[in-house]
Amino acid sequence: MIGLTVLIAIPLYYVVISTFKTQADMSASPFGLPAEWRLENYATLLMSGSIWQSFLNTLIVTVISVFLQVVVGSMAAYGMILRNSRLTAAIGAIMLIAFCIPMQATLIPLYQMEARLGLVNSLTGLIIIYLGGAIFSYFLIVGYMRKLPMELLEAARIDGAGPWRIYLSIVLPLIRPILTTVIVFQTLATWNDFVWPNLLLSSSDRRTVVLQVYNAMGQFTTDWPQFMTVTVVALIPVFIFYVVCQRWIVAGLVAGSVKG
Repeated sequence: MIGLTVLIAIPLYYVVISTFKTQADMSASPFGLPAEWRLENYATLLMSGSIWQSFLNTLIVTVISVFLQVVVGSMAAYGMILRNSRLTAAIGAIMLIAFCIPMQATLIPLYQMEARLGLVNSLTGLIIIYLGGAIFSYFLIVGYMRKLPMELLEAARIDGAGPWRIYLSIVLPLIRPILTTVIVFQTLATWNDFVWPNLLLSSSDRRTVVLQVYNAMGQFTTDWPQFMTVTVVALIPVFIFYVVCQRWIVAGLVAGSVKG
């Protein structure tokens, strides 16, 4: 564990410590402490409107995408366990095949579809692409739902509750641990994604945070302290989110693994 911690800590230390340096300081002593602790890099970045716009774009895309992924994935899982038939089995097989196809194989077809619909260079088009992550949500949720006591659902049905009432009042509260896990995983994946924003978004006012980090590198020269500062600022929300939610991640992963 110590070795693994050191392996992870060294690059993180280098990134963080570089944000307090000038370009000359980084060249003279890459891993050394700065001769003078400077906050100019953070001040310059935070005074720029582009970073705040990038945060807003990323927040909009992440919140809407994850919400839709969880809703669609949980509803699909609920429909799958509610009625077993050849149709649902066939649909499950199709989703399994789709889940196994690597993302790289679908980049060009999906881009062409978005271009024909006029969704390229828009946050709406990016959200629609991320909606495909509902398949991952479905596979996590359906395995958890199969462990639910079907007698409880049958009792609610006998009492006159319809499918929607059972879903909203019984199923969703019971699967809250796995829903939390899915939300955390999908939030981190969506927030940190680079491929789709880089492929679909071209306007500077629609960039996500990860694209903002990428565009901090110049074509011929790069202000490395400023680049490291953008990287740290982009990591802070993800770090805080993970620290706050880590206990729910563990709870969701182990929930249902032990009976009794």
